[in-house]
Amino acid sequence: MQSSPLLLEEPIRMASILESSKPSFFPAMTKIVGTLGPKSRSVDVISRCLDAGMSVARFDFSWGDPEYHQETLENLKAAIKSTNKLCAVMLDTVGPELQVVNKAEHSISLEADTLVVLTPDQNKEATPNLLPVNFSGLSKAVKNGDTIFIGQYLFTGSETTSVWLEVKEVDGDDVTCVIKNSATLAGSLYTLHVSQIHIDLPTLTDKDKEVISTWGVKNNTDFLSLSYTRHAEDVRHARDFLSKLGELKQTQIFAKIENIEGLTHFDEILREADGIILSRGNLGIDLPPEKVFLFQKAAIYKCNMAGKPAIVTRVVDTMTDNLRPTRAEATDVANAVLDGSDAIVLGAETLRGLYPVETISTVGKICSEAEKVYNQDLYFKRAVKYVGEPMTHLESITSSAVRAAIKVKASVIICFTSSGRAARLIAKYRPTMPVLSVVIPQLKTNQLRWTFTGAFEARQSLIVRGLFPMLADPRHPAESKTATNESILKVALDHGKAYGIIKSHDRVVICQKVGDSSVVKIIELEN
Repeated sequence: MQSSPLLLEEPIRMASILESSKPSFFPAMTKIVGTLGPKSRSVDVISRCLDAGMSVARFDFSWGDPEYHQETLENLKAAIKSTNKLCAVMLDTVGPELQVVNKAEHSISLEADTLVVLTPDQNKEATPNLLPVNFSGLSKAVKNGDTIFIGQYLFTGSETTSVWLEVKEVDGDDVTCVIKNSATLAGSLYTLHVSQIHIDLPTLTDKDKEVISTWGVKNNTDFLSLSYTRHAEDVRHARDFLSKLGELKQTQIFAKIENIEGLTHFDEILREADGIILSRGNLGIDLPPEKVFLFQKAAIYKCNMAGKPAIVTRVVDTMTDNLRPTRAEATDVANAVLDGSDAIVLGAETLRGLYPVETISTVGKICSEAEKVYNQDLYFKRAVKYVGEPMTHLESITSSAVRAAIKVKASVIICFTSSGRAARLIAKYRPTMPVLSVVIPQLKTNQLRWTFTGAFEARQSLIVRGLFPMLADPRHPAESKTATNESILKVALDHGKAYGIIKSHDRVVICQKVGDSSVVKIIELEN
């Protein structure tokens, strides 16, 4: 018996909930950044992570030496070759991160309502009553009543593996605290976070600079995740440093907002940075719990309107040890997508979690389902209104390409580009179909040798929602003197057909420069 049609249009068909998710070459338009570590550094596991949907590999230098990370990166290169999937590299700095030093690496059990002393003397052994820290200025930064949080690296926030302290007394360089909950700290490294307190340490430390100028230069890092970004000057300083390191002048800087200082200066940081990472773990300590979602929505909106990628962290913490996320976590992932996130960062879940591949796959499926009910029409109108009039030439062309693609129900938008800017602007308007960014390499010289650009631009598309890069033959120009560039267009169409996103009789919208003009055209494919 057929159900009668509803008088009001359903925003979501109930029947669609029972339909199985359809696999595709692109698991989701939203990108997934996976942190590689002990449980995810073999060629086999990385290959499966790439197949599951990871498009950016994050290397966190809060732990591990450059040699260890280099071995992991070599395995990533082998996995990329075997799977034939592009993957970008993100270097995550340590920054002014405070850490408890446990050289003996034994577990430390802390009991509620007892006292513990935090000392800058790192030669002392960590015990339940004494915790050495890596910052000599802690006693000058805190006062009685301040809150301090300590947990394992990439802590889960669970009250059995992390501890809340309240400052009771400051005596010289030592800080005596009352333990607010019982917990067991395991491992050699715990992060220490002081709520809403300024820490007088540089954002880009000497250790960070050494890693960037050696490991980063050697591996042409695509993204720099600037931990604990607090001011726009932090981003400017990092960019100035990168500009003196050859190819790394192309590296994009993602400001990691982790505390009240970064939140307070968010607008000016956004103007300077290439993208934003909302580090919700630390933010969740600095902000009252009921305020975290407000900052997420406000920050993502600002990033969306600026056309800069917004990335959210800490979504499925429990999948570090479990095969399925909680209901709250699954909903959190979906809401991040509906808010407008470009990518999701997985930290402990892939670094030391038991199910790195399954986690990536699960998050990708949730993102894909959320994208199906994303209100693109409302977002598009809001973005156009925000830009205002008169639009720039490129903004007008790219927004028109998205509107045309939606009106004709195109299966894909193909954008020919050299810098990647036009493709990113198309993605800014959140089309409902994939954007195939055909990056045309450019020949350049430094008076000593000739090189082709394009690889950076292609990989850096891998963090933008809905953008899927393809590096073209450098013999094909991005700008055509005629109305079409048939050879490179055929390659792009064949690429789309091979991955199942383009079929016979589909309509395709193409955005391309022809001479001095930018052109949007619609083609319908034959058999």
